[in-house]
Amino acid sequence: MKGEQRTMDNPAFSLTERTNQKKLTRKQLAVLDELFLGELDEQQALDKYKVSRSVYYRWLCDDDFAEHFDRRIAAAYRQSAALVARYATIAAARLVQLTESASPETARKACLDIISMPNFSSGKGEKSIDDRKSQIENQPLLSPETAGKILEVLAQQEDR
Repeated sequence: MKGEQRTMDNPAFSLTERTNQKKLTRKQLAVLDELFLGELDEQQALDKYKVSRSVYYRWLCDDDFAEHFDRRIAAAYRQSAALVARYATIAAARLVQLTESASPETARKACLDIISMPNFSSGKGEKSIDDRKSQIENQPLLSPETAGKILEVLAQQEDR
C-alpha cells in the first residue's frame, strides 16, 4: 500500500480507520449508510439499529457526525445534478417534440416549460456550485400573463 492514497472511497480504507478518522461509531456509520444507501426512511433506519430519536438528535448536534451527514447530502445533490445534466439534452429534445403535439394543452405546457427553463450556460465551468445555484435561483421567470401572450403570438403565427 506504499504510495497509495488512502481515501474513504478506497476499499482498503477499513471501517475502523474511517471510524477513527472522524470519530464516528460503527452504529453511526451504519445509520448513515442506511439513510443514504438503503430503502428505509429515517425512523425505520433508527428502529433497525435501535437508536432512539433523542440519541439521533444528539448525533446531529455532534460536529463530526453533522459534517459527515452534510458531506453525504452534498454528494447526493452532486449525483442528482450529474444525472439531470446527463439527460438534459434528451429532455429538451422531448419538450421540443411535444410543442408539436396533437393535443393543444400538451403543446402549450411544453412551450411554457421551454420558456421558463433557466439558462444553464456557465462559461466553461469556472463558476462554483454556489454561483450556479444563485444564477438559477435568481433567473427571472416569465409571468403567466407574459408566457400566455407569447404563446398567443406563436399560435397566431402558426395559423398563418
